[in-house]
Amino acid sequence: MAAGPPGGSLRFFLLFLLLLSLLCLRGRGQSFGQTRFICTSVPLDGDMCAATAPGTGSAEELKSTVLQLRETVLQQKETIMNQKETIRELTAKLGRCESQSVLEGLPGEAKGGGAGRKAGFSKNTMGDLSRAPAAETLSQLGQTLQSLKTRLENLEQFSRMNSSSQTNNLKDILQNKIDDLERQVLSRVNSLEEGKFNPKNESEERGKIESTLTSLHQRISDLEKGQKDNRPPDRFQLTFPLRTNYMYAKVKKSLPEMYAFSVCMWMKSNASPGMGTPFSYAVPGQANELVLIEWGNNPMEILINDKVAKLPFVINDGKWHHICVTWTTRDGVWEAYQDGTQTGSGENLAPYHPIKPQGVLVLGQEQDTLGGGFDATQAFVGELAHFNVWDRKLSPGEVYSLATCSTKALAGNVIAWAEANIDIYGGATKWTFEACRQLN
Repeated sequence: MAAGPPGGSLRFFLLFLLLLSLLCLRGRGQSFGQTRFICTSVPLDGDMCAATAPGTGSAEELKSTVLQLRETVLQQKETIMNQKETIRELTAKLGRCESQSVLEGLPGEAKGGGAGRKAGFSKNTMGDLSRAPAAETLSQLGQTLQSLKTRLENLEQFSRMNSSSQTNNLKDILQNKIDDLERQVLSRVNSLEEGKFNPKNESEERGKIESTLTSLHQRISDLEKGQKDNRPPDRFQLTFPLRTNYMYAKVKKSLPEMYAFSVCMWMKSNASPGMGTPFSYAVPGQANELVLIEWGNNPMEILINDKVAKLPFVINDGKWHHICVTWTTRDGVWEAYQDGTQTGSGENLAPYHPIKPQGVLVLGQEQDTLGGGFDATQAFVGELAHFNVWDRKLSPGEVYSLATCSTKALAGNVIAWAEANIDIYGGATKWTFEACRQLN
C-alpha cells in the first residue's frame, strides 16, 4: 500500500506546535492584543514551553529603557525650571546691588509688629547705605545740611544778643564748612547724573563727608552749650539727622510697673519711608514692652508686650506736631491725640498686662535686645522734644494744655523732660526747642 503524502503529517505537526505554544503562553499569564504566531524550530529534547518568539526579550528591555529615559527627562526639566527661577532671583539681587553700589557708604540707612529680626546681632552700620534710592539718600543729606544751617542761624541770632568775637569767628568757620560740604554733595550729584562716578574713590569720599558731618555736629554742639545757662532745663530738643544704628538718646531713669500710662511728645519729621522709632522701652525677656514705631510704608504703631495697635497720625510733613497716647490695662483701652485733638481710640491692646519695671528707655532707636540690637532701618529721623510719661490716663483738657504750650501744662510724673535726665550718643544733638515759641 502506498504511503500517504508527507505534507499531511507536517501540517499536523505544525498545528500541534502552535496549539502547544498557545497553551504555554496562556499559562504564563501574558496578554496579547492582535497576535502574530511565528514558527520556531525546537530541538527534539528541548523544552517547547521555553521557546518564545524572537525579539520578545529585547522589546521588554526597550520599554524599560524608554520609561527610564522619560523619567530622567522629567527630572531634568524640573531642575532646569528651578535653576531658571534661581537665576531670575540672583539677577534681580545683582541689579539692586549694582544700582546701590555707586552710593555705598554714604551716611544713612528704617519691623513690622516690632518682631522677627536677628536678636543679638550687632553690626556697625556707621555709614550704612539707606535702602532708599540714590536721589532719596542725597535728599536726606540736603535735609541734614539745611538742619545745620538752621542751627547756625539760631546761633547767629543768639550771638547778636550776646556779642562775642570768638562766637562770631566760630560761626564763620562753621558756615564755610557747610558751604564746602554743599559743594561736595553737588559735585557728587553731578557725577552720578553724568555717570562719571568712580567706585574706587568711594571710601575716600565717604570718609571726607562723614568726617565733615561729625566735625560740624560736634562744633555746633559745643557752641550751643553756651546757651544752656540762658534757657529753662526743659526747653531743648533732640536732633537725629540720619538713619544710623549709633545715634540715640537714653533716659537715665527706668519706668516703674504701670497699669496705665500717658506718653506725650513733640515731633518733627519728613523722613520717607517712615520716620522710624521715636522711642522704645525694653525689659529683660521682652524687647517690645512699649514701642512707638513708623516703619516703611506702614502707619505709626504702638506696641505693648508685642501686641500692636495702628495709630491714626498724619505727621510726616516736616512740621512740629504734638502727639499723645494713653492706655489702661483694663480692657486694653487706648486713645490717640494729635495736636490736642483725639484722632482715634480702641481696646484689647494687651489687656490686663502691666508695663514691667526695670527696663531701658531709648529715644531714636528700636531695641532688639535690652539696651541694644539697633537696626539703622528703624532709626528715627527728625527732631523730638518734651517727651513726658505719666502713670495715669491724661484727660483731654490736660492733653490740650500740653499741645498749646499752656503754662498750666504738667510735666510727666514718671519721666519729665529735662536735660539732666537724658544722655545722648553717636552724634545726636541737643539744642533750643522753638515750637512753643512759634505757637506763642
